[in-house]
Amino acid sequence: MYSRLKERKSTMDTDVNASSPPLVSDPPPTRELLGVQVSTLDMRGTVDFIEKLIAEGRGHVVTTVDSFGLVQAQEDSELRDIYQNCSLATADSSGVVWALGRKNTPVERVSGVDLVDELCKLSSRAGHRIFLLGSEPGVAELAAEKLNLKHPGCNIVGTRHGYFPVEDADIVAQEVAEFKPDILFVALGIPRQEKFIARTMEITGAKVAMGIGGSLDVFSGRAKRAPKFVQGMKMEWLWRLIQNPSKFSKVSRLPRFVWLVLRGKS
Repeated sequence: MYSRLKERKSTMDTDVNASSPPLVSDPPPTRELLGVQVSTLDMRGTVDFIEKLIAEGRGHVVTTVDSFGLVQAQEDSELRDIYQNCSLATADSSGVVWALGRKNTPVERVSGVDLVDELCKLSSRAGHRIFLLGSEPGVAELAAEKLNLKHPGCNIVGTRHGYFPVEDADIVAQEVAEFKPDILFVALGIPRQEKFIARTMEITGAKVAMGIGGSLDVFSGRAKRAPKFVQGMKMEWLWRLIQNPSKFSKVSRLPRFVWLVLRGKS
């Protein structure tokens, strides 16, 4: 149902720094957290803002910022630059919401998986072209089928798995470009997905591109999202760890995030 293009050779150097991001004509309200301007828009405002970015059509990067990503950005200058220069950075985790609350800035959590769902709903109404990239072979296709069932008319024009070497990023980006996506969702995990987007934005031609972590696994049914009451208790991170113990290395960074916030570096 969803086609993949045959890989072709390319000479692009994936280590070259990404070009300067487009300026946003009307930036969203933000609050600084560990060197990153995090949006204070709620979900409705976030979807409306992204719709404006699509209308501008100039290759905007959207990041969903969680506690792990902010800690990683303290040590990874390329990721930090992406966070600092993207068109929109949402508060993706309860930890980020907590940290902003300490700065007297109450915000609504705008997670990647919820935002994907809302943008697919938008696509079903407005016809925006969506491409799903990432996860294991077959997962993106299944996620696309289920999203189309949930949002009839959702215009998912193509999918591709994320099992490719970093040096083939430009080849994959060319595959994506042939589908002319308005929205590109990339599920490769932090920081690889953000770096792929930033390095290949001019090739993919996407109007908006966003890293979405494990969202395709959730939509495909391969992974179960935490029940609402667990989310309400701010314990979704623990649910994910129980579901997938390999995430321990990521969860182990949470104490450092709390330490950075409490020591006043936020």
